[in-house]
Amino acid sequence: MEENNEKAEIYSQRVRAGKRTYFFDVKSTRSNDFYVTITESKRKFKDETFSYEKHKIFLYKEDFVKFMEALQGTIDHVKSELLTEEALAALEAPVSEENEPAAYDGELKWE
Repeated sequence: MEENNEKAEIYSQRVRAGKRTYFFDVKSTRSNDFYVTITESKRKFKDETFSYEKHKIFLYKEDFVKFMEALQGTIDHVKSELLTEEALAALEAPVSEENEPAAYDGELKWE
């Protein structure tokens, strides 16, 4: 039996945000368990070439509820305590990918 060292990817979602792209991936383990990785990728230019700087968080299912509560609490605090009504309205306005700056369209792999 051939052994596969790569983790099986179950689901992936990409969010483009200016110079950054966020990847939300669900992967499975050898024991058919699952976890989420959240990757921030930022394109860096140096000497007429570019590379990607990435930061990754591994989120295990037993921590999903605590993570979601903390993230939602933090976002709610920023919205209610730190943003003006105008800034909040601008953040909540719908954004389409057509309005995003041009981005690299090649396939990216993060392993």
